[in-house]
Amino acid sequence: MSDYALKVENLTKKYDGFLLDKVSFYVPKGNIVGLIGENGAGKSTTINTMLEIVQKDSGDIYILDSKKNKIDNDIRERIGVVFDGNNFPEDLTPNKLNNVLKAIYKNWEEKKFFELLEKFSLSKDKKIKKFSRGMKMKLSISVALSHKAELLILDEATSGLDPVVRDDILDILLDFVQDETHSILISSHITSDLEKVADYIVFIHEGKMIFEETKDNLIYDYGIMKCKQKEFDSIDKEDIIRFRKMDYGYEILVKNKKELERKYPNFIMDNIKIEDIMLMYVKGEK
Repeated sequence: MSDYALKVENLTKKYDGFLLDKVSFYVPKGNIVGLIGENGAGKSTTINTMLEIVQKDSGDIYILDSKKNKIDNDIRERIGVVFDGNNFPEDLTPNKLNNVLKAIYKNWEEKKFFELLEKFSLSKDKKIKKFSRGMKMKLSISVALSHKAELLILDEATSGLDPVVRDDILDILLDFVQDETHSILISSHITSDLEKVADYIVFIHEGKMIFEETKDNLIYDYGIMKCKQKEFDSIDKEDIIRFRKMDYGYEILVKNKKELERKYPNFIMDNIKIEDIMLMYVKGEK
């Protein structure tokens, strides 16, 4: 049995003006993997091709021990998917939605679904169209968690939600992966959310895979080194991942920050957030 809930290898999809170019990453079982990148970087394309919503051009995708490079009905039963926005008929109530889903999923857990509705303070008799954005997202997550899913795939699921609702949802996700057979892939441009819950970060920029790193490595091993213009030329170019020229000098994205603090003792070394790393790759120079 594989240690991975999801394995993506050399995934490629071409549109006019955009290429998702040989993207590869893994989602280890029992872990949360955050997928980051600017708008249009290829996050949703990656997820949509994985789920066969759009057809990939090439590459291999293996989900939950499947030996087939294809999602069959058994695999679909074991995946919980949450997209940005509402995916259910607006005139239904959660009560009526329960009856529909009971007929779709073999492993539908009605009791758990109603328990989650209660936990999220969602009325089972109110029409979905009268729910707020946050309530609709909580409903989608309640559905994803109520048919014995082993892998959750969330595409910008916390986008546009207030901090309290986002925190509730992040707690639910952390609780889900306490079972080491459960795993989550979550795309988000709210990198502070991923800093709270993710074990690994996958970064896609302009359709290309930039890195797959543990969150702890990114936060504790990377840094922003600052220097004046006249000092920049003294830096070993192999130590520079990306740099930005600022009014006061240079900001430089580096790895092995403890080692470089010793190597360049007169330079300022700042700690870093995932958002800072993303911005340096997007806006910085090589």
